[in-house]
Amino acid sequence: MAPSLHVSVGILGISGGSLLLLVNNYASSPDGDLIPSTALGILLLIIAALLAYAGIRRSLSHAQLFSTLCLTVSALWCGSGLFYILVGQGVLQSTELRSSLVPGLAAFTLALLIIGSVAVVVKKAVLVLIAIGISLACAHQIAGLSAAGFGQSATAANYLLVCLVGVYFGFGRLLSTITNGELDAPGTGLKRRAGLKTEQNERCSDAVSVGLVMNLLSASVLACPLLGVVPQLSTGHVPWLWTAGVFQLVTCVLFYRAMDTLAATFYGFAALLKFAEGYSALLSFYSIQPVSPVPFPVVFSVLFFILALFSCQKNLLEGLYQLFFAAYCVAIAAQPQGFFQGGTQGVQAAIFVVSAGMLLITTFNMVSTSKIPTGQGYFKALVTRMQGLTLRAHDTERHTPHLGYSKYADAEVLGHACSVLAAFAVTATVGERNPLYVLVLPWVVVAGGALQLLCGSVAFARGKTFESTVFILYGVMWAVWGLTRYGGLYGQTRGFNVAVGIISFMLFNCLVTSAALFLNLAWFAYAFTFQLILISFLLDAVGSLPYGYDIGVTIIFGLVSFYCFLAHIFNSTFQSPQIPLGKPLVKLSGVGGGASVCPHVPARKATSVQQIAEIMKNGGTCGMPTDTVYVLVAACNRPDAVVKAYKVKKQAQDRPMSLWISSIKQLEPVRHLLSPLLLDFMEAAWPSSISMVIPRGPWMDTFGLGDAAKHIGTPQSIAIRNPDCSVATHLMNLVGPIAVTSANPTGEADTTHHNQVYAKLGDKVDGVLCDGPSPENIASTVVDCTKIETGHIGFFRVGLIPKSKVLQIFEEVQRKHRQGQTNPGFEYDQYLPNTEMDPSSGDDNTTESGRETGNSTPSTITPTPSPVLTNGL
Repeated sequence: MAPSLHVSVGILGISGGSLLLLVNNYASSPDGDLIPSTALGILLLIIAALLAYAGIRRSLSHAQLFSTLCLTVSALWCGSGLFYILVGQGVLQSTELRSSLVPGLAAFTLALLIIGSVAVVVKKAVLVLIAIGISLACAHQIAGLSAAGFGQSATAANYLLVCLVGVYFGFGRLLSTITNGELDAPGTGLKRRAGLKTEQNERCSDAVSVGLVMNLLSASVLACPLLGVVPQLSTGHVPWLWTAGVFQLVTCVLFYRAMDTLAATFYGFAALLKFAEGYSALLSFYSIQPVSPVPFPVVFSVLFFILALFSCQKNLLEGLYQLFFAAYCVAIAAQPQGFFQGGTQGVQAAIFVVSAGMLLITTFNMVSTSKIPTGQGYFKALVTRMQGLTLRAHDTERHTPHLGYSKYADAEVLGHACSVLAAFAVTATVGERNPLYVLVLPWVVVAGGALQLLCGSVAFARGKTFESTVFILYGVMWAVWGLTRYGGLYGQTRGFNVAVGIISFMLFNCLVTSAALFLNLAWFAYAFTFQLILISFLLDAVGSLPYGYDIGVTIIFGLVSFYCFLAHIFNSTFQSPQIPLGKPLVKLSGVGGGASVCPHVPARKATSVQQIAEIMKNGGTCGMPTDTVYVLVAACNRPDAVVKAYKVKKQAQDRPMSLWISSIKQLEPVRHLLSPLLLDFMEAAWPSSISMVIPRGPWMDTFGLGDAAKHIGTPQSIAIRNPDCSVATHLMNLVGPIAVTSANPTGEADTTHHNQVYAKLGDKVDGVLCDGPSPENIASTVVDCTKIETGHIGFFRVGLIPKSKVLQIFEEVQRKHRQGQTNPGFEYDQYLPNTEMDPSSGDDNTTESGRETGNSTPSTITPTPSPVLTNGL
């Protein structure tokens, strides 16, 4: 239902926006608009947000062409909505309509035409009509802006076509829902094509297409003044450029989710250019043409060049495409007026043509089984011929979480690159000029600030606490300092107030620098040189800055950041050799002292469960998620591991471990030793969050516990359970029955996240299966089944499963037995004697270890007839 919902939201969102523009275009006249510009802009922004949501959600489920269409139309209406708001608020005049709208509309006309043409290849009629319809609407809107009175009716007609297609699609989905999928209107089905490979989907091709559309958009805006379509770059172009920047930041995040660090870094770089271009256009409102300082664009071109070289490992076409942006940065450096001069705009015209070609190739390869060659594999073939170089395998294993389960790739490459950009940007000398006249503010605030905050968030999601702290702290500092010094506020705020704030940052950075001593030499140099920059900020705030000190330390910091950037991008590409980052300057024994961290692997991968199973087969103890909270487990056939888990847990003698099985089939060898009523009750109640306390007996010898059996249960009874958790079940199928205890020292609270397992048990565990927060924070229900043959069960604890539900299950099993409907597979030779149970074994410290909390005496209950329940849950 979720994919259908997201597709429906997308199609209906496009239809709603089209209806809005249809009515406005049809009912408006040269004398006035039907819908006020501000209201129209706000409505378009709301619809654009819905479309972006639908597009991103479908992107994550690999519905690529639809996702591309949704995000492209969302960007179109987002930029248009911002433009209409500016018009409504009087920032832009009606005379600027043509020069402001035409560049953006031209880019989207071409982009949607390409998407529609590719949709023809895969026979997606609905997508074809929508893409072509909106493309023609944009083209007619351009015609209407060029010749007064022409194009409005044609624009409305094209949006009418899109609305009709949306109504048809909605009717088709409604029909399919009513008939449970038996009737599908042609073109409204949601089945994926079998010909597309999973590898193709994992590379997030739709995000590539959206990023290329945004490059097409900004290139169109920059190239139009050169071609004479518009007079010059102006305030009316800011919505297009900043929309492109925001959408490329979204694309950057999508690529981190797709485990593609290089593509995420490229689109992060591209977003920086869009924000700087928009900032320059915004200053034209104040009749300011900023001067672009030389150091920054030269450094940016070097970063683009290095990134392009390493991007060739995916395909040569992508690497060559990124070289155009390196040339663009060189053009910015060559001309003082930067974005306003012909050389820069000429390179953007070339980028426009190349981006259109790349969009066609990428979108076609995304949806078609036959591919246009892109030079894939040449880089690998070249490296294999070179002595001493070993290419790292291109898979997601390189992004195995440092600590915990993560859906993101490493962000250090972009984070260090942003530090390089911010550092070299602040080396520009303002002198006596207004700070706004020197193009530094967007580079420092966006590159050093906003993007480092993004990198810090990604690092935090990966469990890299130190790296995330550094990026977030430095991102805040760059943003604050950039706005203060280069945002025109510095003259009013210089003095003691600024000095106090900088001293606070210096104290925090002292802690960061101290922590870096335990990581490696590169991070220590990175943090230490940033401390020197903070000192220069402090001296500048109090008016005591020595000449040249600030430029010297920022260049040093920039070079250290560049080394870290190069090391991370090189080491993530090549397995050997590696660019050294240095050893820790200070080492401590124990956790964090350089010892290897136990594997923390995602529980949702079968290979991860197999890895943990091998560890357990070799005598290891591991943390594992369950249907309730996290537990510590050991294989029963490895008594040494069971003893180790018992000691790690520091288990109290009155709180023993419990026994878990993957299914009742694992009791097959001992079924003749157990009660048929008990076995039938197990079969009816499991898998579930119900622990059963049963009499101890010689049947336990079958599991290979040996002397370690004394740690499971009490001399009279044990707790046994079959959890309702696919991960736990799969693990037990691989290693056999397991001994289980709660994943926390005795007396502490339950462990409800995989990070807590490592935090509480340290390096005493040999592996952890990571699955985020526990689905439930309530422990299992512990049922006393020691006297089940008398028709009585008791409760040591009522947990996740209510008492009434357990009783219903038991009564149904009893009813079947009274009717002679015993399970024919469970024949037995003898009954175990009913033994009085030690109450202390009935609970598991509010987790899964089979020990007691609460009332020490089990409540014996004689069931009364109740409605039949067919499932234990």
